[in-house]
Amino acid sequence: MPSALAEQILAALPQTQCTRCGYPDCAGYAQAVATGAAPINQCPPGGEQGIQRLSLITGQSVIPLNPDFGLEAPRSVAVIDENWCIGCTLCLPVCPTDAILGSNKLMHTVIESYCTGCALCLPVCPVDCIALENVTNTATGWDAWTADQAEIARGRYEISTNRRLQNEQKNEFKTVLDKKNKIIQAALEQSRMHRKTGTTE
Repeated sequence: MPSALAEQILAALPQTQCTRCGYPDCAGYAQAVATGAAPINQCPPGGEQGIQRLSLITGQSVIPLNPDFGLEAPRSVAVIDENWCIGCTLCLPVCPTDAILGSNKLMHTVIESYCTGCALCLPVCPVDCIALENVTNTATGWDAWTADQAEIARGRYEISTNRRLQNEQKNEFKTVLDKKNKIIQAALEQSRMHRKTGTTE
């Protein structure tokens, strides 16, 4: 369970879930900062203002953004070139906020208001039909992202994560059930064969 400090840090992050900090999500980075495993300067979307926020919460000194994790930049959203989209669905499971709509072999589209600009959909697209489009001009960090947008992104990520976890659990249960059914079917078939031949073991 996250500590109170980790929760405070998490609430101060932009919730893009972009993984650029080196952690699987904003919560992971928040926990690492809270325990001292990571410094406060690894979140490019939060930028300089984000570092200042984390400094106030943790008491650590303000330090420059570590360029190894990316540079502070204007906020972007993903745009799909519908003429090239083949409907492969590979971008759907990697979108942390379920901002992409589409079905197998059908054209996909991005719901701009839900896209955090995480760019996780770009490397999985086999036809390079996804691009990032600057939507905030020169505004960066928290000048390009509001608390309301962060809260929406966090909520959608949590819902998406819970749904995927439930699906994984259902798939695991189905796999176990299928194995049991195969064992039962094999035992029944063996029993039938024994009755036919009149043998027992």
